[in-house]
Amino acid sequence: MPQARAASSAMPTAVSINLIDPIGAQRRATGVPELDRVLDGGLVPGSVTLLVGEPGMGKSTLMLQALGRMAADGARCLLVSAEESCEQVRMRADRLGVLEPSLLVVSDTSLHNVLAQVDAVAPDVLAIDSIQTVHDPDLPGSPGSVTQVRECAQRLVRLAKERGISVVLVGHVTKDGQLAGPRALEHVVDTVLQFEGDRHHALRMLRALKHRFGSTHELGLFEMGEAGLIDVPDPSALFLTDRRPGLPGSIVAPVLEGARPLLVEVQALVNSSTAPMPRRSAQGLESSRLAMLLAVLDARAGVSVADVDVYASVAGGVRVIEAGADLAVAIAVASARIGVAVPDDLVAIGEIGLGGELRQAGQTPRRLAEAARLGFRRAIVPASSAGVEGIELIRVGSVVEALAAVGLSLDQQRAPS
Repeated sequence: MPQARAASSAMPTAVSINLIDPIGAQRRATGVPELDRVLDGGLVPGSVTLLVGEPGMGKSTLMLQALGRMAADGARCLLVSAEESCEQVRMRADRLGVLEPSLLVVSDTSLHNVLAQVDAVAPDVLAIDSIQTVHDPDLPGSPGSVTQVRECAQRLVRLAKERGISVVLVGHVTKDGQLAGPRALEHVVDTVLQFEGDRHHALRMLRALKHRFGSTHELGLFEMGEAGLIDVPDPSALFLTDRRPGLPGSIVAPVLEGARPLLVEVQALVNSSTAPMPRRSAQGLESSRLAMLLAVLDARAGVSVADVDVYASVAGGVRVIEAGADLAVAIAVASARIGVAVPDDLVAIGEIGLGGELRQAGQTPRRLAEAARLGFRRAIVPASSAGVEGIELIRVGSVVEALAAVGLSLDQQRAPS
């Protein structure tokens, strides 16, 4: 009974929710604008953030840049480099220009030693690169196993909550996200950031898959350069810089990445084929979505691609998975098949149904406003779309009407079914 009374007296007291101080104002800005955009202002004291991505994407570079800028702003930062030596980290910091006295580095893989370093240093921000190489010798399993990763992370979560330290954990995943370690941590941490991109392009994208302290609808964009990651405040202008006007098979599509409108160039190439099964190649687009759109073009609009190879891509290394780009893909393929270019000042927005009908895409006014900002004067949209100032809308109800509206004559094609 005395033990029961002691346990009862240690229980926290329930308080009215309107008396609780919000933590939103306590965020610590990282000094990296695109990272702060995704974090909704910065790191929260006592929070644990998991930064995941394929090896080689630049996770360590992003984290080191953020730590260096926070250290320059007066924060005491501790980086536990469990994969690289202190000398290697120093070389990268020199290249990034973040050699700050308040940025402390230690190379260790033992969780016990990491906790001892925290006791000795008392940092404001603790970063561990990577969580899969840290291990607790008192636990079973090798470093990187699910048991080791989960238990080490839970100990670091308790540390963050007890001391009010902002903790950042780096985790590696394969392209398909198959590595068990980071996936086992998603429910443990407060924030999960995914850093992704195409190895053959300099563009990198950062998005929040989970964020207990803000929105998950923001997208951060970076360009990898010799001096590290550079913020891209106007990605639409970057994506369209090298666009060649007047080229058949090309059209601009306003798409949404989270809540951020982007203008991307959708390209298509049609080539004759003698193979029994012509090739369908999609880069930056979903292959299954492209196959469906080709079927709709054939069955509903009379644009036959059964005997040709079709290549479709989104220029610039962006991956578009939303249906709002359907109309742009269909127009690009038809333009390439017929050999007639689409007007340069035109953008296309809309989802295509299996009947060839056009349906509205989400947040169309935001997309149109971004197109108008970059100088586009006309947009082909579903009939029910609302307009915005500065851009003329060409409202159509089907893919057949859309092709006719942009001057793609189907006289040499078979009649639509």
